[in-house]
Amino acid sequence: MSTKPTTTDLEWTELDQRAVDTARILAADAVQKVGNGHPGTAMSLAPAAYTLFQKVMRHDPADPDWTGRDRFVLSAGHSSLTLYTQLYLAGFGLELDDLKAFRTWGSKTPGHPEYGHTAGVETTTGPLGQGVANAVGMAMAARYERGLFDPEAAPGTSPFDHYIYAIAGDGCLQEGISAEASSLAGHQRLGNLVLLWDDNHISIEGDTEAAVSEDTAKRYEAYGWHVQRVQPKENGDLDPAALYEAIEKAKAVTDKPSFIAMRSIIAWPAPNAQNTEAAHGSALGDDEVAATKRVLGFDPEQSFEVADEVITHTRALGDRGREARAEWEKSLAAWRTANPQRAAEFDRVNAGELPEGWESHLPVFEPGKGVATRAASGKVLQALGAVIPELWGGSADLAGSNNTTIDKTSSFLPQGNPLPEADPYGRTIHFGIREHAMAAEMNGIALHGNTRIYGGTFLVFSDYMRNAVRLSALMHLPVTYVWTHDSIGLGEDGPTHQPVEHLAALRAIPGLNVVRPADANETAIAWREILKRYTKEFGRGAPHGLALTRQGVPTYEPNEDAAKGGYVLFDAEGGEPQVVLIATGSEVHVAVEAREQLQAAGVPTRVVSMPSVEWFEEQDQGYRDSVLPPSVKARVAVEAGIGLTWHKYVGDAGRIVSLEHFGASADGKVLFREFGFTAENVASAARESIAAAQR
Repeated sequence: MSTKPTTTDLEWTELDQRAVDTARILAADAVQKVGNGHPGTAMSLAPAAYTLFQKVMRHDPADPDWTGRDRFVLSAGHSSLTLYTQLYLAGFGLELDDLKAFRTWGSKTPGHPEYGHTAGVETTTGPLGQGVANAVGMAMAARYERGLFDPEAAPGTSPFDHYIYAIAGDGCLQEGISAEASSLAGHQRLGNLVLLWDDNHISIEGDTEAAVSEDTAKRYEAYGWHVQRVQPKENGDLDPAALYEAIEKAKAVTDKPSFIAMRSIIAWPAPNAQNTEAAHGSALGDDEVAATKRVLGFDPEQSFEVADEVITHTRALGDRGREARAEWEKSLAAWRTANPQRAAEFDRVNAGELPEGWESHLPVFEPGKGVATRAASGKVLQALGAVIPELWGGSADLAGSNNTTIDKTSSFLPQGNPLPEADPYGRTIHFGIREHAMAAEMNGIALHGNTRIYGGTFLVFSDYMRNAVRLSALMHLPVTYVWTHDSIGLGEDGPTHQPVEHLAALRAIPGLNVVRPADANETAIAWREILKRYTKEFGRGAPHGLALTRQGVPTYEPNEDAAKGGYVLFDAEGGEPQVVLIATGSEVHVAVEAREQLQAAGVPTRVVSMPSVEWFEEQDQGYRDSVLPPSVKARVAVEAGIGLTWHKYVGDAGRIVSLEHFGASADGKVLFREFGFTAENVASAARESIAAAQR
């Protein structure tokens, strides 16, 4: 993508150095003003962040969401001022008052960077290592996007070629998620990814020798990365010229991701605080801030001092950014002329729209036939894959069980991979046994834009993914998790693999929609609703988690009200319902059988299938009352997991048929019988509820 440069390629003036030092004192002042934060890393990293933002990256402050831009991820999100000071200097919308409001109510500068809250912030970071995996996902998405729209272009010549830059600290690289993600990045040979490691040897507990002794650079070499080490200047400060040269060398390596180790001194050049753990997470103190300003030639009596010539110099990036974007748009226009059909597809995808007529390709399943919802989901993906090219995904090495293979002939793998289905632009991702990184990579793919991503594993392993899933919800990302083997119904693998508390725990995440369809047709409707919710007409999105069965379950007539989250599957006969049975997933058919027993005994009974509590809660009160009439106090909820979700729906007279303990190793049908998920037990609970409601 570029030729090997010399250090003279970097133009570095006294104003550049003054801007770097300004960023340092702004970081110190911002933390000092609020009284808490992480000043040290922002001070030492200022040369690296400034070099990226002002000298390396292709971006435009006037259009932070420009498709052709390079992306920057601050994985070390606690050092948010590393990013905020550059966004301020570059003119992305932050002003001095925003830095003064650091970490305060309503400010644009929260303690950790938040996507969608501050212009120029590409992802929410803070939980260490997540940003590394986000960056890997972005790099994967950039390659897939190129494959959708410009696969034949020579390297470095396409308007869809761009770079992902990330800065990570010691903490990021100690977290296991970064190891998972970095391993996959090396395997995928993501030459568009450059990771800068802030090797400052300091963490909250002091010198990292207390916890780490591995050779991190050699570890990354073993992953298959191109590795360089940048030495600091003699005074200990980061060397922008050496760093710039390393970045340009990294960009020239197109078949490997690049890892640049930067030896730094935390809080440089604070006279007493530098190279101390105190500088990591505490304000420096008035005396130390003043002393640092004297070292750098600033007035110790002033706070938030920014010279006019400095801000004029740094905000000239706006002119360079506009020129870069104009050049890119010229390149895109030429591509449009040469590729009119792909251009129309790009416009559709970029607008967040789905192909015309896509819903007609959804399968409809024959009522009465037993089908596992995981199998039905697989049929939906294969049907939609043919008409929605931006839809792609895979599994954490469980594709055969999760039914997540959208195209068996096309695997997202780099050139040189020996597998016959390998394709750099393939549809099916092999995430490997790396669930946590998979979820965070999916976040990165969604953040990058212009594709639709899903990923699968067993529901019980959502525990491994939870932190990344939480961030999906926090960022309102259109990510779909396919979680199969969703109950004790999976059988003989036993309690280590049987989810019990997981549905309730996932429903506890604000903004995550959990969908547990009852049958094959509900599964198809659920996929349709999820994909529709990811279009721009729905506004801010939300991630979805599909909880799917291993075992076959009866198929019912499709009912469009399934998209409302809860609906009347079978209504009472012979009068108004005396009791309402509410169930999800594989327990719906148990409720249906219980209804048959109750109806035969003269008890009018309604069955409500509630695939998504979250979708149901979105409906107006009138609809919800029509499904769960307030006048009917006798209610039974049935779900093969803990009953935490259902107390609000059954009320004081209600009963819950649930599983308040771990499962066991036996056939799934045996476990359902032994643990009370039978029509007889549900009917008995219904009679108890009717009696309680009459008291």
